[in-house]
Amino acid sequence: MTTAAWRDTALPPADRVADLLSRMTLEEKTAQLYGVWVGAGTDGDGVAPLQDQMGAGLTDEDWAELITRGLGQLTRPFGTAPVEPVAGARSLAAAQRRIAAAGRFGIPALAHEECLAGFTAWGATAYPVPLAWGATFDPALVAEMARRIGHDLRSVGVHQGLAPVLDVVRDPRWGRVEETIGEDPYLVGTIGAAYVGGLESAGVVATLKHFAGYASSAGARNLAPVRAGVREFGDVTLPPFEMALREGGARSVMAAYNETDGVPATADARLLTELLREEWGFTGTVVSDYFGVDFLRTLHRVAADPAQAAHAALAAGVDVELPTLNCFGAPLAEAVRAGTVPAELVDRAARRVLLQKCELGLLDEDWQPEPAGPVDLDSAANRALARRLAEESVILLANPDGVLPLSPDTRIAVVGPRATDPLAMLGCYSFPSHVGVQHPEVPMGIAVPAVLDALRGELPDAKVTFTEGCGVDDPDTGGFEEAVARAAEADVCVAVLGDRSGLFGRGTSGEGCDVADLRLPGVQGELLDALLATGVPVVLVLLTGRPYALGRWQGRLAAAVQAHFPGEEGGPAVAGVLSGRVNPSGRLPVSVPRGPGGQPWTYLQPPLGLAGEVSSLDPTPLYAFGHGCSYTSFDWSDFAGGTDLATDGGCELSLTVRNTGDRAGAEVVQLYLHDPVASVTRPDVRLVGYRRLELEPGAAARVTFRFHADLSSFTDARGRRIVEPGELELRLGPSSAETVHRVRLRLTGPERQLGPDRQLLCGTGVSEVS
Repeated sequence: MTTAAWRDTALPPADRVADLLSRMTLEEKTAQLYGVWVGAGTDGDGVAPLQDQMGAGLTDEDWAELITRGLGQLTRPFGTAPVEPVAGARSLAAAQRRIAAAGRFGIPALAHEECLAGFTAWGATAYPVPLAWGATFDPALVAEMARRIGHDLRSVGVHQGLAPVLDVVRDPRWGRVEETIGEDPYLVGTIGAAYVGGLESAGVVATLKHFAGYASSAGARNLAPVRAGVREFGDVTLPPFEMALREGGARSVMAAYNETDGVPATADARLLTELLREEWGFTGTVVSDYFGVDFLRTLHRVAADPAQAAHAALAAGVDVELPTLNCFGAPLAEAVRAGTVPAELVDRAARRVLLQKCELGLLDEDWQPEPAGPVDLDSAANRALARRLAEESVILLANPDGVLPLSPDTRIAVVGPRATDPLAMLGCYSFPSHVGVQHPEVPMGIAVPAVLDALRGELPDAKVTFTEGCGVDDPDTGGFEEAVARAAEADVCVAVLGDRSGLFGRGTSGEGCDVADLRLPGVQGELLDALLATGVPVVLVLLTGRPYALGRWQGRLAAAVQAHFPGEEGGPAVAGVLSGRVNPSGRLPVSVPRGPGGQPWTYLQPPLGLAGEVSSLDPTPLYAFGHGCSYTSFDWSDFAGGTDLATDGGCELSLTVRNTGDRAGAEVVQLYLHDPVASVTRPDVRLVGYRRLELEPGAAARVTFRFHADLSSFTDARGRRIVEPGELELRLGPSSAETVHRVRLRLTGPERQLGPDRQLLCGTGVSEVS
């Protein structure tokens, strides 16, 4: 028997795919370019397409006929409704066998799922949200989390994960801030690249989103137009994607919903082809955000019908329509036959899709859909890692009088609407918040201890009382009286306030949950005022998806703790910080504003974006990007380095950090760049390097930063990325607002124009010091 060339694993993938394409009909090619939204059967016998608008209204008969042409993707078989993981894995395997048997070539679909804060499946570990990853300043730990997520995805037959989000926060009123890593492109890029590397190491295709500009929406409204200029795109929006592609090895990119200067990303050839592929050399697949191709017709109104939308997206560089077929199916095939869409565009996209399937082994004759081993999506190892991430992400904003850690036998009044709700720990893309809330009859599937129970476990000898005080976002103040009474009876009051994550207005944070200002939701601010009026020390604990303005309570709080939806182990992590079992080491990935208005504002501001006499409005944050306190103390000494360098050269800076306290702790050494004079305005400071140091009491370490001139580059007035000769200042400190050591140096030599091979990272090294 002669094996077709496309089945021959000894041949290069490109040759195999070329042979396969030559054998396929137009309908078989277009079938590889769309997904179908399905739900896995709870009995393990297969999947079924959703029969509503979200699933294109396909009946079982439609499905049976559709898969005879093959199928590109299966959309969220686990992330659509609760399904026990083992049954889900059996259902997906059965569906894949049916898809392979129905088509002429026996090619299975590629299954994808959301995995923003863990695999979005019933019973899977709910890790902290990306904003909490940013707070750890710990790329290696994030990479380990992603590797575990990837292992869990592959264990049930999923090939592609729709994560990470690499949008840089530009306005904290935006609902999806919780899904981002922070407000600095270097932090977002390094943490995001680490996540990508971890996911890809497990054999899962990582999908970068949302490419590009989505977080820069006007007025912080979801899907609103983006009016960012070329320089903001070049210096803020794009670098994290470059890092994730070059350093992480991502194999897929998701086109964003937004339009920039009138051009929707899904139809932007300059973005998806000229920049992404021709300049950056990307060879993977570009997928649409859900319904993004049809949105060219229904929302953007740049296409008159589905065929025009398909043409615009394909021509721009979109390869796959997700989550289901609206435009890339029959409308596209008919347009190609009519001559209104070039067949070459279909071939180009199908080639990319099939090459990826070839990489994943889906074109091999010995491919097997069944899971290779046991299925456990919330293992003890997963939970231990989720606990460590949560603990590293909790930020101690202030502790002026040393009220924290709490005394083990004290009287504690716990007050607030976030103290007893497990969902207070979870972001909107965790399964319980994203899908589970629609199925209240189904158990959550994972254990998520709340703060109150965790605190009682941490301090068994303390007398702990609880009253809610108010809801998250309702106006009812009827519970204030009891809350005040309980607080007045206690030695300390712990006010647990914050967000409820949800979708499209069903939460105070999350996708489509944008806000007008940065006041605490509902009457929580008024509750906090009432508690403070008792005179009892109040410790504020915030469980939120965005920063909220806290200037109203400056100098009045005994302590303030910030956690950004810290996941299933977040309750014990927060309680551990309160009890002192955990020494807080998180650092702010987003500034905490002083007042609720005056937004948008992030720390990346040129001189006229800072406080000054030209405006009565002072945007200076209450707590700056990178800020965070500890229960121990650190001394920075013996700074060295920072000589002048050429515009294509580098230099080293080093210093010694010693833990001068009586307990183990972590310090985050941050390197910032200040450009005194440039040909265009520059941020006053911006992060260009960092290193997290774990130190025992009395221990010291010497950290070295290897700074390259490329890290000073920026987009000039002509849209070129350049290194400009002249003066620079490098600042080392524990936050963007604090400088411990600084050095001025001069870049000498000619101006350099950089390409995509420029240095993206500031290398670091650590050595022990006696």
